[in-house]
Amino acid sequence: MSENRTHSDYLQRAAMYDTLSQFYKYSSPDLHMQFYLKHMKYINKAFNIMRIHSQHMQAESKIRILNTSPDAPNLDIYINGKRVVRDLSFKEAAQALTIRPGKYHVDIYPAGNMVDSVLNKKITIEPGKSYTWAVIDPSKKMRLLVYLNQPEVPMNEAKIRFIHLSPDTHALDVAVKDRDVIFPKVAYKQATEYLALSPMTVDLEAREAGTKNVILPMPHSHFKANEVYTVFFVGLSTGNPELQSIIIKE
Repeated sequence: MSENRTHSDYLQRAAMYDTLSQFYKYSSPDLHMQFYLKHMKYINKAFNIMRIHSQHMQAESKIRILNTSPDAPNLDIYINGKRVVRDLSFKEAAQALTIRPGKYHVDIYPAGNMVDSVLNKKITIEPGKSYTWAVIDPSKKMRLLVYLNQPEVPMNEAKIRFIHLSPDTHALDVAVKDRDVIFPKVAYKQATEYLALSPMTVDLEAREAGTKNVILPMPHSHFKANEVYTVFFVGLSTGNPELQSIIIKE
């Protein structure tokens, strides 16, 4: 039998030998045992494929790439010399990529220009993890930061965190409108812890840390059950693009 057979192929063979084994169960004990052993052989092969597949899936990791550089052109992202994201614009998050664990070389170029890279970085991917890669800072000093996601969420709840990626904005307090601060003094590049909450629509606001001065209102922020969200602060307090928040599901 070919080593390239699938889980389904092995189960079909196992079922066939089980039928033959049952057919000879009383008329020919020798044939019954012969076919029963073949039945067990292919059952074991099928389960072995399932085990290998499960280990393979558990080892894979996921990444999503977000462009928050306020003045950069659209970007092409290459991993180990292969383009994986094309024409990524400001505040756009690329579709999540599945990637094997290991060490990778990341190159970022202006879209359509593979001559002059704007960033090069080596990144290690651990097995079974989920990451956000955020392109930050103006293009002349662009950096790539790696944040670990936690996509698991309690049943029928939601989970949120906040990441401050506005390069000219001081530390922020994240609060419910006209109420208490949820996360105080969130500094540039900082990611908060995750907060579990009941599904809701809520008015949030970002304040100048330690004050009541609202820098960015976030009305009608909607969080659904069984979803995990990251709220990013991007843009500029004193220029264009203006300071804003974007909400991305993990």
